Amino acid sequence: MPIRAVISDFGGVLTSPLLGAFARFQADTGVTLDQLGIAMTAGAGQLGGRNPLFELECGRISEDRFLDILRDGLEPLMGERPALHRFKETYFDGLHPNEEMIDLMRELSERGLRMAILTNNVREWEPIWRAKLPVDEIFETVVDSAFVGMRKPDHRIYELTLGRLDGIAAEECLFIDDTEVNCAAATEIGIRSVHFRDNAQAIPEIRSAVDE
Repeated sequence: MPIRAVISDFGGVLTSPLLGAFARFQADTGVTLDQLGIAMTAGAGQLGGRNPLFELECGRISEDRFLDILRDGLEPLMGERPALHRFKETYFDGLHPNEEMIDLMRELSERGLRMAILTNNVREWEPIWRAKLPVDEIFETVVDSAFVGMRKPDHRIYELTLGRLDGIAAEECLFIDDTEVNCAAATEIGIRSVHFRDNAQAIPEIRSAVDE
């Protein structure tokens, strides 16, 4: 069955790798990834065992609440309560548009394919990330976890995206994501997927899939 629609992740696919953003955050704040992980684990205790980042990405807690949880967890590790007042700005300063992938998405849109973004993201961050790319020029719909109350790899968010692409079957979609478990979940409900590692690997795989 030919591909009629493309569903793309945002961060790490249409942007530079997410590790670059975390590196920028570490350089600006002195908080390491290990310390963030420990603070997240500690913070789950305030949320009945639920991951604070997942709760943020599903819109169930605010960014302010999330940052307070991080500060609580980081304070004993750092010997002081970190400010984290430019958390999102610092993070997005380390993310840059992936122009090759954006050009490919534009090309596929101009060829008549239906185009969607499916992203695990944060409600308060929407104006910043959307400003980084020509979202409305290329994509007909955006499914943002923070606005729909579920996140990848939950099968329901893929099914919601298919519903927004009315008339397109799962087998007619190609999903692109830099996280393997998210690709596996798409495949489980019949959506073909490309696990994005870098442009040199992913772009030929995407072209091959849509040209079949």
